[in-house]
Amino acid sequence: MAARDPAALREAIARHAGPLHRIAWRMTGDSHEAEDIVQEAMLRLWNHAPRLAARHPAGSGAASTLRLSGWLKRVVTNLAIDRLRLARRVSGEDVPERADDTPLADVRIEADQGDGSTRALVMALPERQRAAIVLTYYEDLPNGEAAAAMDMNIKAFESLLHRARAGLRQAFAAQGDAR
Repeated sequence: MAARDPAALREAIARHAGPLHRIAWRMTGDSHEAEDIVQEAMLRLWNHAPRLAARHPAGSGAASTLRLSGWLKRVVTNLAIDRLRLARRVSGEDVPERADDTPLADVRIEADQGDGSTRALVMALPERQRAAIVLTYYEDLPNGEAAAAMDMNIKAFESLLHRARAGLRQAFAAQGDAR
């Protein structure tokens, strides 16, 4: 990709777009916004590829894929947080939860399992806490990878995750949900 090979970009998109879209969608609650975020992340990858390649010379394929995956997750998470903050600043109100016009499989599974309220409570969390929950529980990233995706040290991430869990517990208790 550093050599500007379009096939390398197509391969990166094919490999990473699905997981990145899930992260962005879970962060924003909007499929179209998630697509825009993933496209922006891929554009940044294309623009930063020479610098990334210089910083991380080609080594083993699995290690370089892992670094690229972490970098892309960090970019998508930060873009989602930025867009949520911008939307709140522009409107002056909290970002409303918007229904997705085209339900995805995981939405149908959540509805079947009765977890719609969980999603609403996660969407109500502050952006960084929501990112910690999404990366840890929805994307099954280990704390170290999730911390790297959020550009945090592990202790700060675990503290953020602890606050997010406490916030969810309080929200469930306020709903009278005994989970």
